[in-house]
Amino acid sequence: MAKRKRDVPVLFWVSAEEQELIHQKMQQYGTENLSAYLRKMALDGYVVKLELPELKELVSLMRRSSNNLNQLTRKVHETGRVYNADLEDISQRQEQLWEGVKEILTQLSKLS
Repeated sequence: MAKRKRDVPVLFWVSAEEQELIHQKMQQYGTENLSAYLRKMALDGYVVKLELPELKELVSLMRRSSNNLNQLTRKVHETGRVYNADLEDISQRQEQLWEGVKEILTQLSKLS
C-alpha cells in the first residue's frame, strides 16, 4: 500500500447546527467531499473579525436623529411651524451620521 500524501489527521467536534451549516456551504461551493472542503477553507479561507466602535456610535446617532425627527414632526403637526434650531440640530446629526458612515466604509475598504 502506498504511503499517504496527507498522513496527519486533524479532528474537531461541531454541533448539529454547525454541521448543517457546513453542509449548506459545501452545496453552495459545489462539493460533496467534506475533507477537501474543510482543507480548502482552512488553508485558503480567511476569518474577518470586525471591531468597529464607530458602528455603535453610528447606531446611537441614528437613534437620536430619528427621535429628534419624530419630535419635530409632532411639533409641526401640533403648531404648523418648523423651528430653525430644530432643523439645525437635525442637520448636524445628519453630518455626524455621514462622517461615521465614511469612517466605517474606509475601514471596510482596507479589508480587501
